[in-house]
Amino acid sequence: MIKNKFPGSSLLLALSMALVISGGCAQQAVKQTQEQKPAPAPVQSGMFGIEQKAVDILKASSDRLAAARTMKFNAVVFYESPSRPGPPLIYATKSEVALQRPDKLRVITPGDGPATEFYYNGKTIMAFSPSENLVAIADAPPTIDAALEEAFHSAAIYFPFTDVIVADPYKDIADGLTLAFYIGKSQVVDGTTTDMVAYETHGTFVQIWIGTKDKLPRMARAVYRNDPAQLRHGVMFSNWKLDAAIPASAFSSSKANKAKRIPFDRPDAIIPPGVNPMAEGAPDKTK
Repeated sequence: MIKNKFPGSSLLLALSMALVISGGCAQQAVKQTQEQKPAPAPVQSGMFGIEQKAVDILKASSDRLAAARTMKFNAVVFYESPSRPGPPLIYATKSEVALQRPDKLRVITPGDGPATEFYYNGKTIMAFSPSENLVAIADAPPTIDAALEEAFHSAAIYFPFTDVIVADPYKDIADGLTLAFYIGKSQVVDGTTTDMVAYETHGTFVQIWIGTKDKLPRMARAVYRNDPAQLRHGVMFSNWKLDAAIPASAFSSSKANKAKRIPFDRPDAIIPPGVNPMAEGAPDKTK
């Protein structure tokens, strides 16, 4: 996010890696494991077909999420990263998410790694590191979807739970859907009965647990077809609150506005000397 000629750039690199799980780091992790194990035999996308029951469950969940004017939930993201001995290690971050359609989003990530705060209020995007009192602010487009797109392209900011907060979650899946099937029911995730569905879209194989009654996602796991290490990434959802009142002040921060400003930039543009993007607390991007 921040080039190394600015003070605190190492911290903001860590900040951006906590806000996003950096694609450059994921590629590095894959490269490290390519010589450790052979790539699995490829499975042809679409060879198992698309089951209507699976599609219906995905659509019902998408409709429930899209209809919510406001939304709050917690997301625990977990992802694997290769270790020097070979077997992958697992890291995790937790985010507290609030949004109001069509133009407000807040993501507070207290850990693991450096605490970070992300605010979008319909006019600006703000990425804040409270411990170092540093903030990056950029003009933003007028919708959550467009702001997420802008944050990704301009500063590599990506949230692994983006698929549940866009305006039409199913559309993003359907555009590249090559496989979908129903697995069965589970009663062990988040203390409720869920329907398990597997699908593949845009080269990503996903298993998702969706509440049978409330249609809300409870957990998802993903593996990327082009990753020879087949590292697993996932997210667990909890504390869902839909259509609850959220004050306008939730989508801004007076403390962040007073922090020292540094420009938006991609963290993979320049990696400061001595910074190890695979170090604990500096996770790599899940997507």
